[in-house]
Amino acid sequence: MQVLLLMYQDEKAMQRWPREEYGRLHGAFTAYVQALKQAGVLVAHSGLRPTGEARTVRKESVLDGPFAETKEQLAGYFLLEVPDLEAALGWAKRHPTAAYGAVEVRPVWT
Repeated sequence: MQVLLLMYQDEKAMQRWPREEYGRLHGAFTAYVQALKQAGVLVAHSGLRPTGEARTVRKESVLDGPFAETKEQLAGYFLLEVPDLEAALGWAKRHPTAAYGAVEVRPVWT
């Protein structure tokens, strides 16, 4: 089954992080991606540009930025091919974002 691991992070809080914290996070993501590749479950992954660059379309209007002001914003995704939901949850628990944000596990329609 394919699942999306959706990363939710607090953009404003992360902007205040010291440079060293970004270095640690980069290392954690590098190790995580390597583990996913070695397990053969990674299909695709990407971070998203900041919400200030987002646009929301509803019917015939286009709004600048995210639709709703929330504490955490969608920051990126990992698309995995795993045997079942339990395997997906196991990978989500290991996701670096789970330590300071949230990781939503969402099965993909097939």
